[in-house]
Amino acid sequence: MRGAGDAPSEAPLVSPVRPPLRGLLKIRGSCWGQADYNRPATAVALRRSKLARALAAAHSARGCSRGAPAQTREGGPMGSTGSASDGNSMSGTAGAAGEGAPGTGRADYEEWVTLNGDRQNIAVLSEDVSNPVILFVHGGPGICDRHWVRHYQSGLAKDYTLVFWDQRGSGKSYTKAVKQSVPQVEQYIQDAKALVEYLCEKFGQDKIVVAGHSWGTVIGVPLVQRYPQHIAAYISQGQVVNGPENERISYEFCLREAKAAGDEKAIAALEGNGPVEGVYPSAKAMRAQRDCLVRYGGSDYHDRSGLVPSLLIPLVKMEGYKLTDIPKYVAGALYLSDVMWPQVVECDYDASARALGVPVLMTVGRHDYNTPFELAEAWFSSLEVPYKEIVWFDDSAHSPIKEEPEKWGRAVEAFLEKVVQR
Repeated sequence: MRGAGDAPSEAPLVSPVRPPLRGLLKIRGSCWGQADYNRPATAVALRRSKLARALAAAHSARGCSRGAPAQTREGGPMGSTGSASDGNSMSGTAGAAGEGAPGTGRADYEEWVTLNGDRQNIAVLSEDVSNPVILFVHGGPGICDRHWVRHYQSGLAKDYTLVFWDQRGSGKSYTKAVKQSVPQVEQYIQDAKALVEYLCEKFGQDKIVVAGHSWGTVIGVPLVQRYPQHIAAYISQGQVVNGPENERISYEFCLREAKAAGDEKAIAALEGNGPVEGVYPSAKAMRAQRDCLVRYGGSDYHDRSGLVPSLLIPLVKMEGYKLTDIPKYVAGALYLSDVMWPQVVECDYDASARALGVPVLMTVGRHDYNTPFELAEAWFSSLEVPYKEIVWFDDSAHSPIKEEPEKWGRAVEAFLEKVVQR
């Protein structure tokens, strides 16, 4: 994995984009298309398309009043180095949302925090904020998941304080400033560290639980490995282990399934466009492979609608994001998945993470070919940890948290009851 580059200086904040619905997206064929990252709000409309009608119907069913928590708050600056004046240090207070001290009672709000000079959005959901904290670290890069984690796993908020984080350049945290330099994996690890420290202080806890999904495991493993003093336990799903092997197996699955189905269009898109050391020859080639992965059940075993609808329709149907947030979500996902991918696939945790200092729960979909299950199983079997469990989900692929939500929630609760002190 590449080391960190120079941390970018704090960029001026920009106002939220508020486009009309017709200007949300730009899609060509079965892929995202060629994006104008600088103008997400003026992207070509989806008018007259089936997906546009589906989005409109979902929006109507949800109702315009839903989609975001009632409160938005501003937290203090934090980070691992620097001084308060440069925006890169841990604030002396827990931030406005915490009123300077931990409390009790229900919470459902958004909060802006500054992590290593970058203003980022988090959301908190809890029936009692004195309960242990679970920080969800989303996939991508750039594919935030607070909407469907809230939708499928809100029951966990009865006994835990759930924190959803839109990472640097992702979702509600997206601004054009992210393109001033190519973000580095190390920046995300340090952002996560700063956020963990902030949450420990804010909620008066020594340690919190980290739950990583897909790209979130690329952040989560080194976070847990380096800073176990802040981590009570690590929950993994869609575990990335070896980037080049990951993409080789995933690509071969798609090509094999396309040939078995006689899908000439998919075969043409895939053949000659496979990954070399995990990197595809173009963004278009990678998105074509990911679209096939969805349509053949290797990403979600049940939703085989294709890459675009599988990502966008839940954004509209579920609470967590306003329609005006979606252009930022799309712009961040497009940009980060393109420019950061060579770094993402450099990870090799078979070599660099053979031991972790905290209890580990690995949740694995039996049909996962996004982050192939066999790599996760092999890594887990040799992983040295104080305590570990693996739970298989026979009716899931990449995201058991939403494909088999009741079973996933029960597995998490049972694991945490064993390893987390209250």
